[in-house]
Amino acid sequence: MRRLAGRIRPYAWGSRSAIARLQGRPVPSDGPEAELWLGAHPRDPATVDGTSLADLIAAEPERLLGGAVVARFGPRLPYLMKVLAAAAPLSLQAHPDAEQARERFAAGHPSYVDAYHKPEMLVAVSDFEALCGFRDPAAAAAVLSTLDAPALDPVLSALGRGDLRTAVAGLIELPAAVVTEATAAPDAPELVRRLAALYPGDPGALVAQLLNHVTLAPGEAIWMPAGNLHAYLDGTGVEIMAASDNVLRGGLTPKPVDVAELLRVLRFEVLDDPVVRPEPVSPGIVTWPAPVEEFVLHRVRPAGGVVELPVTGPRVVLCAAGEVTVDDGAGAVQLAGGEAAFAAAGPAGLSFEGAGEAYVASVPA
Repeated sequence: MRRLAGRIRPYAWGSRSAIARLQGRPVPSDGPEAELWLGAHPRDPATVDGTSLADLIAAEPERLLGGAVVARFGPRLPYLMKVLAAAAPLSLQAHPDAEQARERFAAGHPSYVDAYHKPEMLVAVSDFEALCGFRDPAAAAAVLSTLDAPALDPVLSALGRGDLRTAVAGLIELPAAVVTEATAAPDAPELVRRLAALYPGDPGALVAQLLNHVTLAPGEAIWMPAGNLHAYLDGTGVEIMAASDNVLRGGLTPKPVDVAELLRVLRFEVLDDPVVRPEPVSPGIVTWPAPVEEFVLHRVRPAGGVVELPVTGPRVVLCAAGEVTVDDGAGAVQLAGGEAAFAAAGPAGLSFEGAGEAYVASVPA
């Protein structure tokens, strides 16, 4: 095991308390801290003894990743773990599938920064509010009809037919003045008013009403496959994803949006229940099932005893609370809250002791 120093991304929507408190630093922090990256993505790789994990892997991919991982994914860590701390809503967004990412990146499309897909899952550490996946069109129509805006009539008609594609396109292309008028309705739902106050005239405040609005309890998760329209609103969570930074935004952001490409990759399917519950693996260990080959996430709570987790590929361990000692068979490290470690691929699994809580990212066998 080797200690891993993550990289903090200071996006404007970030919290000034969550990551600092996790790491035992003074609160509030000097500025917003949105994400703590714990991986080898080239945009912000974590470091081991001051050296980029990406550089270490590039120098010895077979030793650090194992031959099976290199054969499947090439000489790169195929996942990225993050701590995400949202104090304000993130952009309305979706991610491409693997084929779309390869094709569009190869063609030089400006909205693609790499050739990989980005399926992702977020596990709530605090209560976590999010929008995830399309809900029943009739339920969305019931909300939008309260705005009493004639400009929304074609959208309501599309929703009545179950035509989510036409409804999304109709909303996302509304002029700012029309959006402002619609969201100012006296009976507008609280979420409409909240998003419109943060992003005046942004049609994302209306598109958001087509999505499932959930509040996760700690330990619950949401799974976001390719083409899933979503937005995080508030809270702290551990996020695990395929190692990509391809994001197609459609609103609720000052960053560039690409409506045409977003509409091209979206999957207009109703997601009845976006919440993923933890499944027990063995005493002290749970996981959240996700149909993806790049990553698997476990939570380990030793509770004062010894817990064995039999994952042997390249592993990233984050201590999320208390203290844990983790051993990969080649050496042990003690981690306090907010500290992390990297274990190269090897024949032994991981052994945990202590009274804390750890999240472990690895590659499925």
